[in-house]
Amino acid sequence: MVWLIVLSFVFVECAFIIGLFLPGDSLLFTAGLVLAQHGSHHAETWALSIAATVIAVVGNQLGYHIGRKAGTSLTGRLGGRVLTVEKLAKARDFLDRRGFWAIVLARWIPWIRTLAPMIAGAAAMDPRRYMFATTIGAVLWVPTLVLLGFYGAGLLEQYPWVVTTAVVVGVGFFIVGTVWGVWRYRQEMRKPAELV
Repeated sequence: MVWLIVLSFVFVECAFIIGLFLPGDSLLFTAGLVLAQHGSHHAETWALSIAATVIAVVGNQLGYHIGRKAGTSLTGRLGGRVLTVEKLAKARDFLDRRGFWAIVLARWIPWIRTLAPMIAGAAAMDPRRYMFATTIGAVLWVPTLVLLGFYGAGLLEQYPWVVTTAVVVGVGFFIVGTVWGVWRYRQEMRKPAELV
C-alpha cells in the first residue's frame, strides 16, 4: 500500500497540474516513518527510494512534454488564488534566472516542482540538459526525505510515542492535504483559462 500511494502520488505531482495541490514532501517523509514503524528492512526502504526517484524523473519528463505541446495554457488560470498569473510569472522568472539549477532546486519548492517541467517544455529548454537537471533534482529530493523519515524514526525508538505521533500526524496531514488539494484543483479548473 505504501509503495502504491508513494509512487502514484509522486508521479501525479511531478507530471500534472493537480500536483500543485498534493503534499509530496510530507508524503515521502511519512512513507519512511511508516516503513520504520512496520519494521521494514533497510533494503525495502532503499528500493522504494530508488523506484520513487525513477517515477519522479518519468513524471517530470511527461510534464516537460505536456509543456512542449500545450505551452503555458494549461498552467495559467484567471482569477485563481493558487494558479495565478503572478505565480506563473514567478516560476518563469525563477527558471530564467537560475536555468539548469532552477530545475534541480525546483524539487524542493512545492508549486514550482509541478510548474517547472511544463514551463521548461514551453520554453523549449534543451531536452538532454533538462533530463540531466531533473534527474539530479530527483536523486537529491526523494531519497533524502524517505530515508530521513526511516532512519529518523530509528533514532527515536527510545521514544515510541514520538514516532507514533509523527506517523499519525503525517498520515492525517496527507489525507487532509490531498482532499483539500483535489477540492482546490476542481475550483481552479472551473475558472476561465488564461490566454497565452
